[in-house]
Amino acid sequence: MGAKGEQTRENILATAEGIILNRGYSGTSIEEIINEAGITKGGFFYHFKGKSDLARNLILRYLNNDLVFFTSLSERARSLTEDPLQQYLLFLKLMAEAMQDLPSTHPGCLVASFAYEAEQFDEEVRDLNAEGVLSWRREFMRHLESVAEKYPMKIDKPIDELADMLTSVIEGGIMLSKLLDDKDILPNQILQYRDYVRLVFGGV
Repeated sequence: MGAKGEQTRENILATAEGIILNRGYSGTSIEEIINEAGITKGGFFYHFKGKSDLARNLILRYLNNDLVFFTSLSERARSLTEDPLQQYLLFLKLMAEAMQDLPSTHPGCLVASFAYEAEQFDEEVRDLNAEGVLSWRREFMRHLESVAEKYPMKIDKPIDELADMLTSVIEGGIMLSKLLDDKDILPNQILQYRDYVRLVFGGV
């Protein structure tokens, strides 16, 4: 596929994601995506076999972009300090700053949207969605396990639950930001979690 084809494919995916985040998967038609993307029906079906194939590619794209985002923040934090607790606290601060820098409220999470409409998808898409969340858990746990090796917990908590708590904070913050039209809620919730992590490990 040439550069033009890749650009068209990306345009379809970005357009579809935007519509689905606003209207839900079941409320989004291929015709609507085609019209919004400014392509022909043939152009759509050249890139995707149908709506299910589109969903699979959408969630793969979304999860990959999120993992790249989290990994880049982790690498940045590790480049600035060798202390594992400070690395994780910096990782969270960088994440909050990135959310704060968005021009408006976070557009929403495709993972959450697909989870709410799980019955609309085949097993492959549901499994991909679940694996994506698990990949976030593993990324956050890498930080937390390193912290726990150096800093005994002042509040004894399972590491995987502490990792999942960040996912819950992000997803809940996105929902509240959109519902209340307040872009500060999401970054502030991440910073609240950051303070909790500091308390759990007794750091300063």
